[in-house]
Amino acid sequence: MSRRTRIFIGILLIYTAGIAFLLYRVVLDIDPRYRESAEESLVETTQLMASLVEQDVIAGAINTARLEPLFRSLYAREFSAQIYNLHKNRVELRAYVTDRSGRVLFDSLGRATGADYSQWTDVSRSLAGLYGARTSRDVENDARTSVMFVGAPIRWNNEIVGMVGVGKPVQSFGQFIEDARARTLAVGVGSALALLVLAIIVSVWLVRPFGLVADYFAWVRAQRTLSLRAMARRAVDAVRSGIGEMRDTLTGRNYVADYVQTFTHEVKSPLSAIRGAAELLQEPSMPHEERERFLANITRETQRIQEIVDRMMELTALETRRVLDRIEIVPLGSLLDDIATSAHAAALARGIRLRLDIQNDAATEGDAFLLRRAVSNLLDNAIDFSPADSEVLLTLAATHKHVRVAVRDHGQGIPDYAQDKVFQKFYSLARPHSQKKSTGLGLAFVKEIAALHRGRIDIANAKGGGAVATLTLPVSHLPRHSDRLGL
Repeated sequence: MSRRTRIFIGILLIYTAGIAFLLYRVVLDIDPRYRESAEESLVETTQLMASLVEQDVIAGAINTARLEPLFRSLYAREFSAQIYNLHKNRVELRAYVTDRSGRVLFDSLGRATGADYSQWTDVSRSLAGLYGARTSRDVENDARTSVMFVGAPIRWNNEIVGMVGVGKPVQSFGQFIEDARARTLAVGVGSALALLVLAIIVSVWLVRPFGLVADYFAWVRAQRTLSLRAMARRAVDAVRSGIGEMRDTLTGRNYVADYVQTFTHEVKSPLSAIRGAAELLQEPSMPHEERERFLANITRETQRIQEIVDRMMELTALETRRVLDRIEIVPLGSLLDDIATSAHAAALARGIRLRLDIQNDAATEGDAFLLRRAVSNLLDNAIDFSPADSEVLLTLAATHKHVRVAVRDHGQGIPDYAQDKVFQKFYSLARPHSQKKSTGLGLAFVKEIAALHRGRIDIANAKGGGAVATLTLPVSHLPRHSDRLGL
């Protein structure tokens, strides 16, 4: 994975983490806010109940006689209330009254009459003239049975003679909490995705106004026959191109800096060799043979710099292409046969046998020129790393989804320290027969070509020695003879 991609993914991860943290805090804050709202309503209801009970206090004695028929009638009421998404048809309010010692004189549910509630927080604090509230469970191990209670003192001649507690099950407003959480998450995630899409669209618009759309319609007009599958795939490639351009816009400065630094490092060695040879050539007494040797050295190093510059320009031009300009059905069998024929002379000069094994012919969609360059690079590498009197095998095999082009040599294989570096730009291993390195851009070139064709390139050590490079591409059916004739 390149540094550009890592930076781009890092930015997306930071953005995702920030949105997730914000949503987490908002969702976490919903439950306390609803509880505060419910508790505020219970405070007023409790004060109302305390005022009602105080009207029946006689000489400091609390009379709860009229509360029982009142709540019996309240619980028996029939009604239907649609509160947004919540349908309510029964009263869930609870109430109890205690004397000054905390003993229950009245319970609207008829469960706790006579019980000692003096240890409950709402009761003890209310009897002390303070604000008291609590949340308790009807069933100890079931959080869904939690009930919020708020207490208020009952006074007679400025003396607290008891308290009123009013409660409401948490589950009655818990539906609002769950609904608010779901809505908040939906809005948050939707807004985050919309903002991300907007950022991508704006970034692409800043880089290439209407360019992607124009390229897409130009491609559609160039097709003789239209296929919905091919059009969808081309549209996906166009979107991928826009995302790639946005990534390059975000990380382009680092990318250029890395390129310049690496290129400078690679050119420094041949430039030093040329300068050293030029300084020695200024000696008037240098023998003719030595002069010829240093001149040949200058020529060789100059050619190396030229090759690095040429390959780097090709690779840079390839990296700026997000989609293929020209797509055609490429028969790989005939393509590999031409490549093997062209490489036969170079292999023969090294005493290497080159064998082509087409297990089943297949085709792929893409640029025939670029595919030829990719396979030729792999074949040249295999020949360079093969010992004399060995064999290089070029294989074509296909499944119903993929076609694989494999190049196998019988050299020394890839050292462990180079396994994760072979696709890095300017990284190269010394050739066994010459102990010289290449430009280190060939495999990077192949990797870009594979990506443009929606494929991949893998290189690994083969069983029995040597290395095998596998170029995997999407398979495409060869046109029938009638299709080629337009019938």
